[in-house]
Amino acid sequence: MSSSVPRLVVAAPASGSGKTTVATGLMAALAGRGLAVSPHKVGPDYIDPGYHALATGRVGRNLDAYLCGPGLIGPLFAHGARGCDIAVVEGVMGLYDGAAGEGELASTAHVAKLLRAPVVLVVDASSQSRSVAALVHGFASWDPEVRVGGVILNKVASDRHEALLRDALDSAGVPVLGALRRVAQVDTPSRHLGLVPVAERRASAVEAVAAMAAQVSDGCDLDALTALARSAGALSAAAWDAAEAVASPTHDHPTRPAEKRAPVVAVAGGEAFTFSYAEHTELLTAAGAEVVTFDPLRDEQLPDGTSGLVIGGGFPEVYAAELSANEPLRKAVAGLALSGAPVAAECAGLLYLCRELDGEPMCGVLDATARMNERLTLGYRDAVAVSDSSLAAAGTRMRGHEFHRTVVEPGSGAAPAWGVRAPDRRVEGFVQQGVHASYLHTHWASVPGVARRFVERCRTS
Repeated sequence: MSSSVPRLVVAAPASGSGKTTVATGLMAALAGRGLAVSPHKVGPDYIDPGYHALATGRVGRNLDAYLCGPGLIGPLFAHGARGCDIAVVEGVMGLYDGAAGEGELASTAHVAKLLRAPVVLVVDASSQSRSVAALVHGFASWDPEVRVGGVILNKVASDRHEALLRDALDSAGVPVLGALRRVAQVDTPSRHLGLVPVAERRASAVEAVAAMAAQVSDGCDLDALTALARSAGALSAAAWDAAEAVASPTHDHPTRPAEKRAPVVAVAGGEAFTFSYAEHTELLTAAGAEVVTFDPLRDEQLPDGTSGLVIGGGFPEVYAAELSANEPLRKAVAGLALSGAPVAAECAGLLYLCRELDGEPMCGVLDATARMNERLTLGYRDAVAVSDSSLAAAGTRMRGHEFHRTVVEPGSGAAPAWGVRAPDRRVEGFVQQGVHASYLHTHWASVPGVARRFVERCRTS
């Protein structure tokens, strides 16, 4: 099966060039023309897809060749883009920056090649004129398999500056598809881990996305960008399907009596827990669960009939006092964990299960404390499950990503969750009764059996 959805990748020479503004603004501008726009983000970023979803009205999806493997990029893209008129993929870091020590793996260039998609290079043109041609020529010629189909000039100072830049780029052989003036930054506030998520500032985020759309509409040739997207090569990839992914290859998963209700899996949401991949919920549902979202900041009880709990990433450190104040829910979570029910917690979820976070009482499921730390822990991880758990059998290999400014002490329990193989060798996380808690963010589409195993444990615990 092949996908012919028009698509393009928005990339840049380096972080801070304006990729998010251009990509989000382009998504919103195209959606404003009545197009069904499929939004995607290269890499493990959870926050940008929230802005993409706001711009398009569709779920923002990640394309990570390290977490999921190169072979899943096409299928996951086709899954997200099904039924759409056009797809816009926002890159990560600089165009050729990938997983450390892994060559091109998981770089924007790598994903663009896997998608057979043309690249639009967003260049910060401040403090340069003729030199922009050398920069663009270098990026366009570095890898002949990467097709840089156009340039968008950002932070252009004046009409005169734009004329100089365009004149220089005439010799580079890459068309200029837009020029954005140097204006006051669109209101997208940041903090210790990047942009503030949409869920925490929805009204102002709507205004920010509208401003990005206006900026791109005014400064870019939308017709030329759409034509470039239509020039993408046919993509031979069957769309990823959650039901097919969770089906046991040996068909040995138990058959449920028709009259028995699906196990309820409660998934933490709200402002404090905004980090999740859409495919996780899809996999849980396909495995037979009834997925119900709850807000640990406001809901005093878990959803009725909860037999399993998933607590993903987010910013509990920002809301520690409010989370602590919701004592009824903390006790409910502790009681569920004590009963042996499956609990999968990643990063923020790990902090929430500790005794305390920055001195504020948390759920007390784990005999550990958490606190903020100035040092940023960031990077891909190659890991193997050390202990049998409700999520993974010992020996299961998964790739993950760490991104936090907190420390949990101790860093692992008597039965650790993961043995990290690269870039360093260590154990981390906690497995006790039905709990699997770890700093590691994983993408379950890479090993969909973890969703099937989790739901089966919910059914039998």
